[in-house]
Amino acid sequence: MAMKVIGLLGGMSWESSLHYYRLVNERVKARRGGLHSARCIMYSLDFAEIEALQHEGRWDETGVILADAGRRLEQAGAEVLVLCTNTMHKVAGAIEEAVEVPLLHIADATAAAVRERGFETVGLLGTRFTMEERFYAARLEERHGLRVLVPADEERALVHRVIYEELCLGQVSPQSRSAYERIIAGLAQNGAQAVILGCTEIGLLVGDSRTPVPLFDTTKIHAEAAADYALE
Repeated sequence: MAMKVIGLLGGMSWESSLHYYRLVNERVKARRGGLHSARCIMYSLDFAEIEALQHEGRWDETGVILADAGRRLEQAGAEVLVLCTNTMHKVAGAIEEAVEVPLLHIADATAAAVRERGFETVGLLGTRFTMEERFYAARLEERHGLRVLVPADEERALVHRVIYEELCLGQVSPQSRSAYERIIAGLAQNGAQAVILGCTEIGLLVGDSRTPVPLFDTTKIHAEAAADYALE
């Protein structure tokens, strides 16, 4: 059976895009065996440009940039698109409108994994945009029936700062790991049965061997969902 070509829209940050490439190929190898690897194309953006627009609230402009990148991937032969970032799914609609091929939404893949484990109430960590705006939590709630909890304001600020000032730069701090683990424990105390790592870099910092509830690493879930789709 022919394998579909995956278009990886990455660079936001390249630290997590690197893991997408590895995880997609590991999944294909696990399912096909031997020397099999994924048929994929990556278009990697300059994250400094995107990050500046994010913090200035110029989301329409980021949508134009990502839509153009999606078209380029489609023109290069991609048969399915994977946006390798949680936050930029805020403009997923702009990409979908620009291309004919499907875009695999990270929140849908994650919700399916959460539901498969039988959980209904989840904590959500990510950038302030992901935790505070409705584009992500609303999709989890309205399309998949999940109840979504987020940390308190000061904790959200810490989670956001660590993402941009450390994880996106490839820095992993024991102090930040401990802080994230405390925040996850607090979400569990407030009723979260599991916690979604809703930023593709957070999986570089924490794992569920040290947390009171399971963690759902969106990078791993999304990448494996893409590989499975390509192998259908």
